[in-house]
Amino acid sequence: MGWPFADFNLFLLIAVRIVAMIEVAPLLSGQGVPQVAKVGLAGFAAAMVFPSVKASGYAVPDDGMAFALLIVGEAMIGLVMGFFLSIVYSAFTTAGQYFSLQIGFGASETFDPLAEVELPLMGQFLNIIAMFIFVSTSGFQRLFLIGVQGSFKAMRAIDLVNRRDDIVQFILRATGALFQQALVLSMPVLGTLFIVSVAMGLLSKAAPQMNLLTEGFPVSLAVTFFIMLSSLPFMMEAFSHLVDASFDDLGILVGGKL
Repeated sequence: MGWPFADFNLFLLIAVRIVAMIEVAPLLSGQGVPQVAKVGLAGFAAAMVFPSVKASGYAVPDDGMAFALLIVGEAMIGLVMGFFLSIVYSAFTTAGQYFSLQIGFGASETFDPLAEVELPLMGQFLNIIAMFIFVSTSGFQRLFLIGVQGSFKAMRAIDLVNRRDDIVQFILRATGALFQQALVLSMPVLGTLFIVSVAMGLLSKAAPQMNLLTEGFPVSLAVTFFIMLSSLPFMMEAFSHLVDASFDDLGILVGGKL
């Protein structure tokens, strides 16, 4: 294990945490990113933080079983950090799913090349916007500054055992907040569509000869696009605040201030 350079065991532990985080982090975890690129990026990041981690006195056990358990612990830390960011990022797609059915796009799905899954049309639209906001707000830089450099300064594998109750509660709260945030993001469109549906129902009672199916679909579609066009600047600002808050929560998670 000492080949090809000294302290290869420590370098391997660092690389395992980073690879695990990249495998589940937003955008980087997509199947469109080659696996070779992910491993190369993890190796480069591990080389960058290796001197500081070594200087901090990170202890590497000599026992093989203890070293294997430490590798598993480092991988779990990376998975937890990447999974938390993925939960926050999924709020944008879920927001689009909330009102896709209301405007008649529930049956229309598009293929997401990054995640290789089928998404509703409006969910994919908000997903693309969130992707651009994540990149424009220096999401990748903060991902490696907080998730890599910051986590090695504040979190060790043993912390998964010592802080397991706090970490589980934190992830559960983040999962519950996903649906709350998605509902808040979709509320301008969802609330307006509810009013339109009530208005169309009253009109159908007042004029029974009106075909609600044929008349309601273009009205809902026109109102949705008008509301989204009007509220898109405010939605982008809300998206940016949500991304910033996710990295603040990630800093709290790795910093042990739960």
